[in-house]
Amino acid sequence: MYSPYELIRKKRLGRELSPEEIRFLIRGFVAGDVADYQMSAWAMAVCIQGMTGQELAVLTDAMARSGEMVDLSHLPGIPVDKHSTGGVGDKASLVVVPLVAACGIPVAKMSGRGLGHTGGTLDKLESIPGLRVEMSREEIVRQVGEIGLVIASQTNDLVPADRKLYALRDVTATVDSVPLIAASIMSKKIAGGAKALVLDVKVGGGAFMADVSEGRELARAMVEIGLRAGLKTRAVLSSMEQPLGKAVGNALEVREAIETLQGEGPDDLRELCLNLGGTMCYLGEVVGTIEEGIALCHHNLEQGSALANFANLIQAQGGDATICEDPSALPQAGIRLEARAPSAGWVKSIDGRLVGDVSVGLGAGRAKKGDVINPAAGIMLQVKMGDRLEKGKPWAIIHTDSLERAQEAVVRLEDALVVSSDKVTKPTLILGTVGPGEVKDL
Repeated sequence: MYSPYELIRKKRLGRELSPEEIRFLIRGFVAGDVADYQMSAWAMAVCIQGMTGQELAVLTDAMARSGEMVDLSHLPGIPVDKHSTGGVGDKASLVVVPLVAACGIPVAKMSGRGLGHTGGTLDKLESIPGLRVEMSREEIVRQVGEIGLVIASQTNDLVPADRKLYALRDVTATVDSVPLIAASIMSKKIAGGAKALVLDVKVGGGAFMADVSEGRELARAMVEIGLRAGLKTRAVLSSMEQPLGKAVGNALEVREAIETLQGEGPDDLRELCLNLGGTMCYLGEVVGTIEEGIALCHHNLEQGSALANFANLIQAQGGDATICEDPSALPQAGIRLEARAPSAGWVKSIDGRLVGDVSVGLGAGRAKKGDVINPAAGIMLQVKMGDRLEKGKPWAIIHTDSLERAQEAVVRLEDALVVSSDKVTKPTLILGTVGPGEVKDL
């Protein structure tokens, strides 16, 4: 029998915990035998001292096995999942999941809700009339078997250790620990039943990781966890210096995802989705290289099979699939107000975090858990970094149902836009990748 006190002290002193000690902590925490204050102290010790690759792999496995696990082994092919660390305007899952499924790869995607300045895939989907994201484990497995894809919320019996631990981290200043972030993300992905995983690690002002070095550290940690767990894993580092695409807000982002699935949509969103999709096809072994995967995804995007898959997903989950042909059935805001350029020039920067915060203030997100979302609220950017902008022309359009909120948003957005008199080069979207052979102990 181990002592939680001794294990806290051991980690505080920077010593490595054995697999048995880590499993004891997680089992005891879930059962209630290890107190919240003891687990909080241990999490703080991890924040300060870090974890070895072996410790992190065992922690993740113990968390993944703290509840039920999804079994997709009976499905043909290699189930591949995708995860984003979160960013403003990131609706890539709505495009990538049906796109990859159109390439013959089963995709069971369990997503989350938005909190803070970043949106959540489930909130976006729920802006589609009638669509249901709360599904049982049996329903998730059955739907993937029948139509090849699903996007649903994490079931209550999956990874209870992560749910309990995150609630403590959120109030004890232990959220921004790379080992604990990596274990949280990867435990849910391992429990979700996929055999391969592509990670979209966002980097920049609108992301949780501010610079490339931080993003690469987190990517390496997660890739190493996946490889140790027998999960084929690769990470793509993508820029979040400005919002992804032009739509920020739930129904607005669904509309933009549909436009992208129709073969149109913003260039950066399309580029990212093809890159992530091509990597998923490579890990799913339907192609021999990532480049071949990108080409296959491009073909299915142009042929319309990805859009048809999205319609199938919407219909299977009780939603109105006609929005794929006529998005006007999506919620629409009663008020639209323009934010106009203060001067002429080239767009030097668009503060993604501020745009996300303003969007939340309009009702598109939650400032705290329990807040009710307005699915029609949000911001439609009219320009991207590197674009030419004339004085007085609208650079963003605010969507909301409150004139007062809209007017406040216009004022707040004045600080989000920087215009230069010199021509600005469009930024690079894909900043790098992390795969096997690029991992290290933390």
